[in-house]
Amino acid sequence: MNIKRYGSICFLLSASYIASLMPTQLHAGGYKIPENSINSTALSAAYIANAHGADAAYFNPAAMVFDEDGGAMEVDFTYIHLSAIQYTDDNGAFADDASDVERFLVPSFHYRSPKVGNARFGLSVIVPAGLTKRWDGTGKASAQQFTLKTVEINPTAAYKFNDQFSGAVGARVIYSDGVVKSKAFVGGAELARDLEGDSFDYGYNLALHFKPTDDLALALTYRSEIELTVHGEAHLVNQIAGTPVYRGDAAVMVPVPAALNLAVAYTFYDKTTVELVFERTYWSAYKELDFEYDNPGGFLGPMANFDNPVAKDWSDSNTFRIGVTHKLDSMWTLMAGYAYDETPAPKRTIGFELPDSDAHIFSIGARYQYSDDLNIGFGLLYDKKDTLKTDPSDGNAGASGAYNNAEFEDTTAILLTMGVQYSF
Repeated sequence: MNIKRYGSICFLLSASYIASLMPTQLHAGGYKIPENSINSTALSAAYIANAHGADAAYFNPAAMVFDEDGGAMEVDFTYIHLSAIQYTDDNGAFADDASDVERFLVPSFHYRSPKVGNARFGLSVIVPAGLTKRWDGTGKASAQQFTLKTVEINPTAAYKFNDQFSGAVGARVIYSDGVVKSKAFVGGAELARDLEGDSFDYGYNLALHFKPTDDLALALTYRSEIELTVHGEAHLVNQIAGTPVYRGDAAVMVPVPAALNLAVAYTFYDKTTVELVFERTYWSAYKELDFEYDNPGGFLGPMANFDNPVAKDWSDSNTFRIGVTHKLDSMWTLMAGYAYDETPAPKRTIGFELPDSDAHIFSIGARYQYSDDLNIGFGLLYDKKDTLKTDPSDGNAGASGAYNNAEFEDTTAILLTMGVQYSF
């Protein structure tokens, strides 16, 4: 199959191929990127039932209709720092390795229209997912370079049925772009692969918002699965023999999984809002990574490794989030959050492109009302993944046994989001 997508996002490759969305592994289980604004970064994405302002157009468009009159737009930039992942082979059969440090600057845009009767419209341009990993030693056999970038355009419309209940619907348009490069010695041959591809793919999102009292808000949001149908060109070469094996069209399908959020927010004394969010991400849609070529007839001997499907068999995963927003005074709003994020990836199919594990996420942030129309702010997030340990009982046969008794550690991500909101 082929390659493509997110930066955002960023997507996922497999032990010999590509794939992957949101950044990803950036800061969520798998390759999703749930933080796409000041508030969502500062609150560890515990920002559904208490969504307000321009970025509500993405995180809970049904809440837009309860905002004050007038329109708003927000422009943000997020700096992402991914640490070097340390790989150690406890058997000593493979050389220890470390991935490259990665740095990105990701923009996002949100717009909320003025009220149109009981309706409101929104538009967000964000990076929903992505992945990038580069290894120079043992890991380069599957991920010398493994990059997936994505951009999503998400127009939404909301309607207030009464003073307590509203609903919203939106369309998702995702453009993805991917690059996969790898080198490996197999059967006495040095094999090289160079893949590039992109695609446009489509989905939808839904939201419901219920305010039984002024202090209590309940919300449900759902984002549909989007199958990335990446098409591009592949170039495979036996470098020792100097023989081109394949140059031509290639394609691959990789899912951006569906996600369901259930959230409740309560405001104490008109100043402090606590929000709890349960997120279910349907990663079980990612069953295998299988590249398809127009004419793979020449893939004989070791080169057949580039055409064999790779099992992924991911599981649906849960994320538990809590966010606290405190209005210090008429000018300052303070925020903090925490999340526990489960990995969807089983150890038996783990690979260098995404050595994922459970994560603890911590965040803080603040907003300052500079003037009646202008609000500025920042969010700072730290994501620390658990050490990933594999052993023979996990049954991972990838990378010629490099995962049989190994550790991936020091996997961290730091996000700094800064931006400005203008109301009109």
